[in-house]
Amino acid sequence: MPPTTVYLLDANVFIQAKRDHYRFAVCPGFWDFLLAQHQAGTIASIDRIKGEIEQGKDDLTAWVKRSMPVSFFWPTVDAATGEQFGRMVAWAQSQKQFHPEAKAEFAAGNDGWLVAYAKVHACVLVTHEVYAPGVRNRVKIPNVCKAFDVVCVNTFDMLETLGARFVLGAHP
Repeated sequence: MPPTTVYLLDANVFIQAKRDHYRFAVCPGFWDFLLAQHQAGTIASIDRIKGEIEQGKDDLTAWVKRSMPVSFFWPTVDAATGEQFGRMVAWAQSQKQFHPEAKAEFAAGNDGWLVAYAKVHACVLVTHEVYAPGVRNRVKIPNVCKAFDVVCVNTFDMLETLGARFVLGAHP
């Protein structure tokens, strides 16, 4: 049997879900699905994304603290991930298209760590960012994924692949 595909979630998956399509009061099934898929070993994220979410101090932060098991957010302290992150920062620095501010933001932020972890641990990265070959003001996750052969999908593709179905039901 082939190994289980693990989907590694970007912060924007949680943030956009909370704000838009899957608000807690409207679609609790989405949040239950994330937890169930984590228990099945197919969905996770990294410690740096948890830190980003916890800066929000809102209902998403409260839900993560209350409902997410510690095992959901994997630590990025392994040497291989750190080395891969360094290669990605060096790549971004070498790209003439990016503004210096974009390069600095990438080096200091969480996105590179997320892509590095996905690369080292053979995860599929899930983000709402879209590949933009001409972008100059930001080093986008899908651009880095393409440069380093990391599979990158959006939330809806992940949900479809995992067979998610959020069926209308009576409100309790």
